[in-house]
Amino acid sequence: MFISKHEVEVRYAETDQMGVVYHANYLIWMDLGRTKLIKELGFSYKKLEEDGVLCPVLEASVKYKKPFRFGETATIHTWINEYNGIRIVYGYKIFTPNNEVGIEGTTSHVCVKNDSFKPINFKKHYPHWHEEYMKAMNK
Repeated sequence: MFISKHEVEVRYAETDQMGVVYHANYLIWMDLGRTKLIKELGFSYKKLEEDGVLCPVLEASVKYKKPFRFGETATIHTWINEYNGIRIVYGYKIFTPNNEVGIEGTTSHVCVKNDSFKPINFKKHYPHWHEEYMKAMNK
C-alpha cells in the first residue's frame, strides 16, 4: 500500500485555550494529507474542478489519542483505505514527534458533477486515476 507522508508544524493559531490543537483542525490536516497523496499519485483536485467535478466529504471519523502542542511537528500518513470505482475512503494516522499515533481517522468521498451533485462513476470517467488508486492499494 502506498502511504503519503506530510509534515506540519503546529502553529499557535491552531491551538485552543488548553494549549493543544483544536479538534477541528485535524480535519484540515487530513485534507493536507489527502491533497498531497493525490498529487504524489500524479493528479490534482484543481483539474477535477476544471472538469466540473467535486469530491465532497460524505463522512469523517477522527480518534483523538495524543494531543499536539504549538511548535511540535506532526507527520500525517495518508493512504487509500477503500475504493470501489465510485466511493473513496482515505485513511490517516498523524504521528507525534515521538512517533506515537496522535490521531487516527478516515474520510469518505464520492465525486459528483458540480452542476447537479449527481455522483459519477470515477472508474469510468477517470480510468487513469482508477488504475493508480488500485495500484496504490496494491490491488
